[in-house]
Amino acid sequence: MLDDLLKKIKDGTYPPGSQLPSGRALADEYDVSQSTISRAVAKLRQQDVLVGRPGRGVFVAESKSTRR
Repeated sequence: MLDDLLKKIKDGTYPPGSQLPSGRALADEYDVSQSTISRAVAKLRQQDVLVGRPGRGVFVAESKSTRR
């Protein structure tokens, strides 16, 4: 699931600056729990691939780190 999410970021499905679907939507898409999604998002935030914006959601970072 984490690798697929990274692939979608790299291939432009989720381009830099775009908002990711909600945790519930991602959990449904990947057939995992929301806590699994939360852990994956936290890991990608630590790697500066994603950024959280309080009250707005999680977005793909606009830095070069998304192009690894």
